[in-house]
Amino acid sequence: MNVLIVGGGGREHAIAWKFSQSPKITQLYCAPGNAGIAKLATCVPIKATDLDAMVQFAVAKGIDLVFVAPDDPLALGMVDALLQAGIRAFGPSKAAARIEASKSFAKDLMRRYHIPTADYAVFESLEPALSYLCSCDLPIVIKADGLALGKGVIIAQTQLEAEQAVRDMLEGNAFGQAGSRVVIESFLTGPELTILAFADGKTVVPMVSSRDHKRAFDQDQGPNTGGMGTIAPGASLSEQDQQHMMDTIFQPTIDAMAAEGCPFKGVIYFGLMLTPTGPKVIEYNARFGDPEAQVVLPLLQTDLVEICEAVLDERLDQIEVRWQDERSACCVVLASGGYPGTYTTGHPITGLETVTKSLVFHAGTRQEGSQIVTAGGRVLGVTAVADSLDAAIDQAYQDVARIHFDQVHYRKDIGRT
Repeated sequence: MNVLIVGGGGREHAIAWKFSQSPKITQLYCAPGNAGIAKLATCVPIKATDLDAMVQFAVAKGIDLVFVAPDDPLALGMVDALLQAGIRAFGPSKAAARIEASKSFAKDLMRRYHIPTADYAVFESLEPALSYLCSCDLPIVIKADGLALGKGVIIAQTQLEAEQAVRDMLEGNAFGQAGSRVVIESFLTGPELTILAFADGKTVVPMVSSRDHKRAFDQDQGPNTGGMGTIAPGASLSEQDQQHMMDTIFQPTIDAMAAEGCPFKGVIYFGLMLTPTGPKVIEYNARFGDPEAQVVLPLLQTDLVEICEAVLDERLDQIEVRWQDERSACCVVLASGGYPGTYTTGHPITGLETVTKSLVFHAGTRQEGSQIVTAGGRVLGVTAVADSLDAAIDQAYQDVARIHFDQVHYRKDIGRT
């Protein structure tokens, strides 16, 4: 079968790597792809958000399955457009992708269906928001309602910081249209945990847990990023813990989306806080997390194509999704110096060929002649899989040390904080 992956980051490289192991695939494409993906798939210079061009390409090439990986094309309705053209597409519809594209939609959904989450209020005007802040305990969480590349969340420690965050979003256009509405949430305490899951509109199958490290610097300091590294599993969960999450969060979310007339089919991301009173939802994403995909997919044993087909045919309950349950994975992200702020690109990358024990997933790279150079904020993700988490962390950092480019930046404490 002919398969097309939409996107061009580390998540898409991990998906391409997993797809490349399937005997069902005869031709693999990726649009737009990157220098690493190009070694596994034919890269096509189509922007991930160009719905018309993507549909035209899929039709022209007789694509049997399109895996829409990033948030933006999902929110724009790429899956709907492909299905309308008769192309099977993996990912939620535009209506279902609102669970990520609009935080207010997600929060209202959780409130209506009694899914545990932080208390909140939604505002589109400055004065009511500032007035509400006066009644809030500190710290307080300020979120841009729409998609903001994982950076539209401010944890304000003081009243002044909270007011400034609200002003920046509602008046200062800090996150563009994404910040034209804000969600103000009470601050939750406890360890964070990500659980991704496959869902076919009715059945939900959780994956191995993972834990992302969002802050730019060691000891969780500095600004939020798209993710500086991740580990899997992200926590030691008992069967009772897992069943409790299934009964109170995972299945109720899928049931709620179906009840709202927008059944969720694809990969759903549950961003959780394990609070003293039980797990609560911090956020939903409508797709694989990045870099969570880089540690979860290497632990997946079942053919990803088989899972995608079961999701599309709404028979996820009829297949077994198998994992390397006794193994662990660690991904360390190598970023451009200055990320998530301003940074330069075009720096040659050396040492890639010396890494033989870890997987190197390309995020922001491009090919210039015979040289691979940096082309983004997050450049590479080095993922090691081992029999213990400590061994995976050690191996990942041994291989990180083999790779070099000018102004490279990475955290030294992934999995240890």
